[in-house]
Amino acid sequence: MSISVNARSDAPAKAAHHPKLGYRPEIDGLRSLAILPVLLFHAGVPGFDGGFVGVDIFFVISGFLITGIIAEELEAKRFSILTFYERRARRILPALAFFSLTTLVAAWVLLLPSFFEDFSRSLVAVGTFTSNIYFWKNSGYFENTALLRPLLHTWSLAVEEQFYIVMPIAMWLLHRYARRFLFWGLAIAAVLSLALSVYATSVAPTANFFLLPTRAWELLLGSLLAISGAHGLPRRFNGIAAIVGVLLIAIAVFGYTEATPFPGLTALPPCLGAFLIILTGRNTPIGAVLSTRPIVFIGKISYSLYLAHWPVTVFIRYVTLEEPTALHCVVIILASFALAIFSWWFVERPFRVRRATGARNTRTVLVGAVATLAALAVLGGAGMWSNGFPGRFPDYLAMKSRTVEMAKSEPTNTWRNGKCFFEEGQPFGNWKAEDCALVSDPGPGPATLLWGDSFAAHYVPGLTANANLVPGRLYQYTYAGCPPVLAYYSYARPSCSTFNEKAVEIIKSLDIKTVVLSARWIDLRSRGVDLLSGTIATLRSLGVKVVVIGQSPAFVINVDVIAYANRTHDDLRASWFSVVDGEFNAKLREVSAGATFIDPIAVECQAGRCPYMDEGRLLYFDAAHLTNFGSAQVMKSLLPMIVEATNGVTANSSL
Repeated sequence: MSISVNARSDAPAKAAHHPKLGYRPEIDGLRSLAILPVLLFHAGVPGFDGGFVGVDIFFVISGFLITGIIAEELEAKRFSILTFYERRARRILPALAFFSLTTLVAAWVLLLPSFFEDFSRSLVAVGTFTSNIYFWKNSGYFENTALLRPLLHTWSLAVEEQFYIVMPIAMWLLHRYARRFLFWGLAIAAVLSLALSVYATSVAPTANFFLLPTRAWELLLGSLLAISGAHGLPRRFNGIAAIVGVLLIAIAVFGYTEATPFPGLTALPPCLGAFLIILTGRNTPIGAVLSTRPIVFIGKISYSLYLAHWPVTVFIRYVTLEEPTALHCVVIILASFALAIFSWWFVERPFRVRRATGARNTRTVLVGAVATLAALAVLGGAGMWSNGFPGRFPDYLAMKSRTVEMAKSEPTNTWRNGKCFFEEGQPFGNWKAEDCALVSDPGPGPATLLWGDSFAAHYVPGLTANANLVPGRLYQYTYAGCPPVLAYYSYARPSCSTFNEKAVEIIKSLDIKTVVLSARWIDLRSRGVDLLSGTIATLRSLGVKVVVIGQSPAFVINVDVIAYANRTHDDLRASWFSVVDGEFNAKLREVSAGATFIDPIAVECQAGRCPYMDEGRLLYFDAAHLTNFGSAQVMKSLLPMIVEATNGVTANSSL
């Protein structure tokens, strides 16, 4: 999130004050152009799928303002690293502490132990400015969904604070020992950071998104503008450049999706857009619009608005157990603005005023800052140590205890992890047919391959539990996050392409006659579900029958949370709304021409509600993956359809 101060140590920090040019309202306006797409994207407003690039705009603004302040103070020979951090503390910590504590209260009341424990770990990361590292290291395939992490958005604050640790020292060293090379030193650092980001896009996408080395170039882009001293372009180009800047931002906001590889080169348009708007200044039509009072006001509260909006979004989703509706979007936006205005007026503004000067005051502020961060870390540590304070929900513990007792009788590693089901980094090249044969005593029927991601693997326990119904050899070949589509490429999991290509080799070498494709097909929505048709055509050309198991039900949150929320109901078979409707599988059916299509939602669900509990036992262990028991129950219905297709149902049929 963007942070900046007034160069004068005895005045309130103005959010868009440049030491040489004074207050620049259009930069506050640019902040509104950054925060609004982020807010609307997270609130679920259609059309803002690329709203996440607002954070990158903030990075450019922050680099410009902070570098300008440091450079001006270095030139005036009055730069103090302690004073610099004092101003940072005044600007950042009050609102951060306020929203961290209010979020902690809400989490205490609402979050079940496992979610509260995860929240507590992230609170420790907030207190140590390592949120980006925490979320990078804890973004595994089966981690609690990012949509239910109230402090996830603090990763960007950690990036900036880490930048502020390095940048003042680097500039001081360059200014003292190589003043002529200050600009070029920062330029080289920016180019190296961008190059690293481009490289990491395909080899380390999660680290690329969260970590400072691959994000530094965005802040340094603003730094270079500040160091250069450029105050605009020639008049005939200035207005056009500002318009181009807005268009570059709009292209990203409205054109990018979750499938866009990011940051890397795709972060250049919004960052360059912000660069051009800052460069061209107020004296353009764009600058004039951004300088209007309503837009400037949104920019002024943008820091608090950023801190407020994500916890509001998470808790509304957690309480309603639904994807945000139009009404939810309105509530998220209004509540976020209300909290942001309150925080800006009663928390941010009072703490920005420096009522005293001198070393003693600086030490007092810095000691208070350290104490505040330590307190947040200690509170988070208490939540971790207590495993989420489970005593807050005694009836949940009783329900969980019953679930655990039931699970004890179920076999473990039923997905054959590391042998037949692989996660990123595991050597799927070591796949062996003898390890992944799901039927130990196969009948005389032809060989079948189950190929897909974890949404194929979660059917394995049900297949083995009903092995007596399988007519011949059945093999498992599955990889987390990799749908069985030959044309699929994932920047998050670059190994998918090689994994899927190997499937064709397996089909040929084992004389596979039927291939069953299953996946989290909704991951194809941003890329186009019609990609599946090419894989089906390739398999058909090999003389293979194809069975496509459509998208299975998925819920907005882990089903144990849903079960707890509905604990007053005594039904042994309970259902809830799936976030995937039947229309998606209808589209998937259309592109599955040449294959037998099986629709789990049509089989299992009624009127949009899908069972999550049967015989008093949970059918899912998270929001969408079947338990061993759930897999066995579902396969009682689906396996006869698969067997029928294997034995000769004509192509293009739908079940």
